Amino acid sequence: MKRYIDFFKTPQVVPLFLASFPARIAYGMIGLSVFFKAQQETQSIAFAGLAIGVNSVAGSLSAGVRASIMDRYGQKWPLRILVPAYTAMLIILSSAHTRPTILGFAFLLGVTAPPINLSVRPLWKSIVPEDLLRSAYAIDTSVINTAGVMGPVLATTLALSSHPQSALLFAAACMALGGSALSLNPVSRAWIPEKKKEGQKALWKHGAIQLLMLEAIFIGFGWGVFDVAVPAFATLEKVPARTAWILAAMGVASIIGGVVAGIVSKRYSPLGWFMRNYMLWLILSLPLSLTYPGWSLALVGACLGFVGGAQQVFYWEVLEAVRPLGSEVSSIGWLWTIEGSFMALGAAFGGYISEAFSPRIALAITPACIATGAVVLILGRKSLAAANPKPTPANDLRAMRDNADETN
Repeated sequence: MKRYIDFFKTPQVVPLFLASFPARIAYGMIGLSVFFKAQQETQSIAFAGLAIGVNSVAGSLSAGVRASIMDRYGQKWPLRILVPAYTAMLIILSSAHTRPTILGFAFLLGVTAPPINLSVRPLWKSIVPEDLLRSAYAIDTSVINTAGVMGPVLATTLALSSHPQSALLFAAACMALGGSALSLNPVSRAWIPEKKKEGQKALWKHGAIQLLMLEAIFIGFGWGVFDVAVPAFATLEKVPARTAWILAAMGVASIIGGVVAGIVSKRYSPLGWFMRNYMLWLILSLPLSLTYPGWSLALVGACLGFVGGAQQVFYWEVLEAVRPLGSEVSSIGWLWTIEGSFMALGAAFGGYISEAFSPRIALAITPACIATGAVVLILGRKSLAAANPKPTPANDLRAMRDNADETN
């Protein structure tokens, strides 16, 4: 735990967390806020799934572009444009009533989404020493997941209250507060993007990024289906309020998983931990289709949340080791473009499958997708070899030297 104590003693760490947290709460609320808004206005679960899908695909398709802009120009002016635009779209969506307007503003909401999490991740390298970077990723993951716990609970509570539009309005207030605070934070304002090497090939031509993009197709689709299957299952069983505490159990476990990942032994490399954790993730997902929106789904969800929280930490470490120079934000941004696009497709299919057939069939898709992702990574593991060395001081120094800006 000494690593965490040292991490929180580092100047600018706590202010950065506090600045970005309200915006992360807003993102935690979006999915269910849009779902319940669309479902309440149209009385259709399939349409609610489509609304989430439209919002997600708009956000994911533009994520790589927005991230690339930050890698080129910094964070200051992109955040100051996108935060007010996103806040306005939330307010307008709260007063929409017809299917075309709900879908239209859900799309615009995705296009204007400020890349809050993508903006915070590269800042840790500029304020913490190399030996605390895993701790930074772990705590950052846990903070994201904490917002992921609070957001759905708030969204469900407000959306099912006597003032259902308050869910989107509260999310708008959180985004305005957190997004503005982050754009004014001195660490964010001072961040200078890495410079690429002369003649460096495009991001998507790197073998490691191509492999992770292929894996992201299956993981995105599987979790897109899951995200809609859970509220759809609960709604069809006439227990929609259980959605919040099922997702909350999953979220709380993911917080714990992220913290545990930050203090694991250095016996294995980042890639070693990533692959071992992936196999456990697959095993724990297998009973999903046998659950019911009650204690069984909450228990399986909590197990998946714990392993998934740790997986995010190891994924960031692997990506940091294999990404090309000058892609601090855009590497994860373009990966999210792929994963988020297929997550949106999965959400649309998840709503349809749940309503037309059974939410159990939808839940069975998630472990199948995780299994396929595991096969992809096993077959292409050599492409991730840069993340395989154990994190020794010599390797840390070599990694810092390899990522040094050689153009100055």
